[in-house]
Amino acid sequence: MKWLRNIIEVWAYEMRCALFDEGVVVFFVIVPLLYPLLYAYLYNNEVVREVPTVVVDNSHSQMSREFVRRVDATGDVEIVSHCADMQEAQQMIHQRDAYCLIYIPKDFEKDIAEMRQTTVELYSDMSGLLYYKAVLSSCTEVSLDMNKEIKASRIPGATEQQISAFQYPIEYKYVPMFNTQSGFASFIIPAVLMLIIQQTMVLGVGMMAGEEREKVRKHIAEPHIIGKRPIEVLFGKSTTIFTIYSIIAVYLVCIVPMIFDLIHIWRWHTLLAFMVPYLLSCIFFSITVSSVAHDRESFIVMFVFMSVPLLFASGISWPASNIPIFWKGFSWLFPSTFGINGFVRISSMGATLADVQYELNALWIQTFAFFVMSYIVYKRTYGKQLWA
Repeated sequence: MKWLRNIIEVWAYEMRCALFDEGVVVFFVIVPLLYPLLYAYLYNNEVVREVPTVVVDNSHSQMSREFVRRVDATGDVEIVSHCADMQEAQQMIHQRDAYCLIYIPKDFEKDIAEMRQTTVELYSDMSGLLYYKAVLSSCTEVSLDMNKEIKASRIPGATEQQISAFQYPIEYKYVPMFNTQSGFASFIIPAVLMLIIQQTMVLGVGMMAGEEREKVRKHIAEPHIIGKRPIEVLFGKSTTIFTIYSIIAVYLVCIVPMIFDLIHIWRWHTLLAFMVPYLLSCIFFSITVSSVAHDRESFIVMFVFMSVPLLFASGISWPASNIPIFWKGFSWLFPSTFGINGFVRISSMGATLADVQYELNALWIQTFAFFVMSYIVYKRTYGKQLWA
């Protein structure tokens, strides 16, 4: 059982190094603990409410005032000013006193009275898409309600059943699935949690690998490595990372969603069976890419900027079917792509392992492939003289 003793020795040494190295502790512990709290707290309101909006009402009619009153009564819009013309309204938007503009034309009520289609124009500061979404949905709902009332008023003497059928030739119901309030936090935070696991692990492992390579260049042999085979060192180091991130993963995927009341309808056995290959693939991926780390600091500069592109490439913020095939193939090199998509479906949609079989298979394939590459990296990095 010498091989097991060797693995345990490497695990114990690497655990001490990881927990007493301030730089590694930042990436392995502090960032995973604090970043989710920051993100979740910022997005905890879920949806944008009371968007400051200005109105230019050239109709000055009873119907236009009713339209504005109803829009203002919705929870998503707050009418902060009635402007005399478009120039005044645009100036308020430029000064950030408002983010949207509702323009009602002069013939608004006249067109309706003469049975012609009228329009209400909406302008939005597109620096924040959520502002546009909130005001557009409010204006659309108000216009649909007023349309029904106008239709009903044009069939005098009709029964309530006839009016209802005229208002709703085809009855529909809007039922958002899973993310019932269309909240931004419930949409983005699960993806961010999985990306945090990969990115912090890569940066921490890269920092440790950079320091090890500095010692190798100085011909300083680590005492816990001498006399051990590459496979034993690889198992010892990967077990260290797995031990730390098993605890971090429980905090990220279980505790954080509960603290902020995010959607979490996973089954524990499904989540466990999915997180194990995700952590393993991230571990061996981190060891593989750490081969380019020549010192402690260089790897941070090389890899930290990848977080946002990887979030986009995962297909969570933009439909994967519309991502160019090159970038889609590039995203398949990273465990986060399959981890994000699988975890979102398990946590937010209650998916079973059969539902995420594609992502699960991809993670196991990545685990095996990166394991082989990690072994090659370790064997080439330290040289045969350290294993003798």
